[in-house]
Amino acid sequence: MIKNWITRAKHVFAPRSLRFQLLTRSLLIMAVLLLLVGLLQYVVMKDFLYRKQAETMKAQMQSMPRDWFMRKSFDESHTRPSTRPGGDAFLFIPDSSLAWVGSDGTSIDITESSGNVSPLLSAEEYKQMLEKSNLRKEIPYKIVQDTNGIEQLIVFRPLGAPNTSDSILQMGTHTAPLQDQVMQQLLIFFSLSAIALVGGAALYLPLLLRTLLPLSNMVKSVEQTDAGNLAERFPVSQGQEEIDRLSVSFNGMLERLETSFESEKEAREQMRRFIADASHELRTPLTSIHGFLEVLLRGAAANPEQLTSALKSMYGESKRVNKLVEDLLLLAKMDRSPQLQLTEVNLDELIHEMRPQLVILAGERTIHLDLSYGIKGTYDPDKMKQVILNLFQNAVQHTDPKDGIITITLHTTGDRIELAIRDNGVGIHEDHLSHLFERFYRSDSSRTRKYGGAGLGLSITKSIVDAHGGSIHISSEQGKGASIIIEIPLVTRLLLS
Repeated sequence: MIKNWITRAKHVFAPRSLRFQLLTRSLLIMAVLLLLVGLLQYVVMKDFLYRKQAETMKAQMQSMPRDWFMRKSFDESHTRPSTRPGGDAFLFIPDSSLAWVGSDGTSIDITESSGNVSPLLSAEEYKQMLEKSNLRKEIPYKIVQDTNGIEQLIVFRPLGAPNTSDSILQMGTHTAPLQDQVMQQLLIFFSLSAIALVGGAALYLPLLLRTLLPLSNMVKSVEQTDAGNLAERFPVSQGQEEIDRLSVSFNGMLERLETSFESEKEAREQMRRFIADASHELRTPLTSIHGFLEVLLRGAAANPEQLTSALKSMYGESKRVNKLVEDLLLLAKMDRSPQLQLTEVNLDELIHEMRPQLVILAGERTIHLDLSYGIKGTYDPDKMKQVILNLFQNAVQHTDPKDGIITITLHTTGDRIELAIRDNGVGIHEDHLSHLFERFYRSDSSRTRKYGGAGLGLSITKSIVDAHGGSIHISSEQGKGASIIIEIPLVTRLLLS
């Protein structure tokens, strides 16, 4: 139990932890603020006590009889009078000093005999005070040191007729008791401040831990996140705007990572299928050629009929290999950096030029042409012929040899041309539509194998259309044929990479 508590404390109070830094910085700010408040309190309280003491002393001086101070029963040497009304006891105020200062700067320390020495200012300062008193200006208190080095607060009372003053009564008191009172109040304040800081830290830490709980939960979730659980998402409504925004950002990052991993996984799977399919496509004709060569080596070369049959078969298989290799090279070039030889092409004339070749491919099937005339654009004519031939061959493979009908349409829609090839064949199941442009993909492998297809025609067609800045899509219903529609801009821009 104690070990777990120590471990938790070390985790919470780790110097680099956010909890520790927030706690210490908050307490530091509070301590600085309390220190400033304490210093301000010291200044304000000191001035307040000094002013209250000055007012009290002035009130005491005002209570003394004015006539008594107006008597000038001094001898020629300006020493103290031998007798006064009330005597020394009347004038003596405990812990206070009292002095009389004349207009010519002469002064008498009235309380000197009691041990309370009166601090004296310069004659010029007393002269300025008399001028201020004649002008009915308040004479402030002063803090000075007497000849014994003791700090005193002194106040002044002008003596004389109304509106005229020919002398000043000065009263002083030690500031040590006032300083002790201020320091006592300041000590109490700082003691309470220290208690408040400790208590505040004790209350603030649980609140801080609870406030940072969503962030701690997010950290734990991030630590548990790997490639196997990228589909998990953080809650985005935890009551804290910053945490919610962080959750949204993390969810976006996880979504991008998930998409990237899925794309990479799909790309690896496609590459695996591609290598397997390419190997299979190449192995079949090579195996046939190898078999015919073995037959010839066993003596069939001496038989003219067997020799001719073997050579024809080997020639057909070599053409098949050559076509497959050419298609693969073309796809590699189109993926890397498509090179188009762009010229102005009249597409309807291009299709009419290809008609004899299309008729040969169609056999007994019916061909319909629905072409808008005068459609010109900037294209690569050889690549466009390849697109038309690939799509037409695909239609031929999926239609009846006698009742099949293949329709080629060419129109413009705005600044784009629309080329469509439709047939009345068996159609394509919807499960296959999204995969038809994948390499080596066959919706009916047995029929495709019969016609020697490798499943690359539609992939090559899509690459060429993409290189021209166009798009291609297929729509089909089983039993009602299929339609392959291509849209390409009238002007192909070479923004290729």
